[in-house]
Amino acid sequence: MDIADIVIREYVEVDAGKRLGKVRAIFERENPKGIVVTEDGEYAGVIGERQLVQSHIEDNTKASALMKSAPRIDRYEDIREVARVLVEGGVKIAPVYEGEKLYGVITEDAILDAVIENLDALTVEQIYTEDIVTIDDDDRVGRAINRLREHGISRLPVVDDGNLVGVVTTHDIVDFVVRDQDRQGKRDRAGDIDRMLDLPVYDLMSSPVVTATPGETVQTAVERMLAENIAGLIVTPEDDDSEILGVVTKTDVLRALTFTEEEQMDVQITNIGLLDTITREEITNAITEVADKYSRMQVHHAHVRFHEHKEKLRGTPLIQAQIRLRTSHGQLAGSGEGYGAEHAFHVALDKLERNVLELKGVNADEKYQGQLLRKLGEL
Repeated sequence: MDIADIVIREYVEVDAGKRLGKVRAIFERENPKGIVVTEDGEYAGVIGERQLVQSHIEDNTKASALMKSAPRIDRYEDIREVARVLVEGGVKIAPVYEGEKLYGVITEDAILDAVIENLDALTVEQIYTEDIVTIDDDDRVGRAINRLREHGISRLPVVDDGNLVGVVTTHDIVDFVVRDQDRQGKRDRAGDIDRMLDLPVYDLMSSPVVTATPGETVQTAVERMLAENIAGLIVTPEDDDSEILGVVTKTDVLRALTFTEEEQMDVQITNIGLLDTITREEITNAITEVADKYSRMQVHHAHVRFHEHKEKLRGTPLIQAQIRLRTSHGQLAGSGEGYGAEHAFHVALDKLERNVLELKGVNADEKYQGQLLRKLGEL
């Protein structure tokens, strides 16, 4: 299936130098699904619908400050490949071209709408993310913001004594700032920010939480996300909605669309633009080498996610790498940080292998026994 018939023609095209105040005015007047940013007449990036509406960047700021890079997509591209492009680019919208002509935009929601009837073949248990980051309800908003940035995520389940009581997202925080300043008018901006950072998370969190259970179909979960206009659900047991098992997001669903049944392991990379001295092929080979060391463990899918921190060393950014495997023995993960994507990836890969070593029921192939025994001795 290609995307020819689901491309959205309603989009706004603006110059990178246009002020966001004017962009917002155009957006509110024309109500498009996305904005394409050009520079000197050439495509430069995109601004998503929610990204523009909920951003609190000053109106006199140039549009280029809010745009994200997204690759050009052909109108007749296969929908699975488009899903891969959006996930790997870390974007929810991309420009669609017919030849050299900008034809429209494709969005995450448009893809999900198109395939939703086929998602009853998957369950939430098959695609949700188990490794999650939480925050206590009495923690301060400043700490929530730091966790969201540190882990490169957009939502945090909120807990009270370990029980799920709410969820706070980047959009909740931006919404609060916008509402508060609209209500109070112009005041001391630094004082407003300090006051907000010191608020407890329970003042901003959404509750009750919209959830999913592992046994539900992905179709049901996506229908709920679209109906509630949210990007993710907290996964809880069917008989206990206070226990957190994980999170399932629209991005997880797009990622599942790219799963293959080929013999070669499917590896997906998010924020692939951060790769510096390492290639996709080298990443795939390294993960395959680790997976091949263990008998009775089949790797169905591998996801590698890179996140850039502001810190740099001699111009090289500090990168966080996360590797997640979906295997016949469940999910396995490893994460690490380093200066540059290659360093970060190998730190995460080493952590992943150590986690595999601790997994019961998975044995190393004989030719790797000596190497692994030495690794175990280092633990």
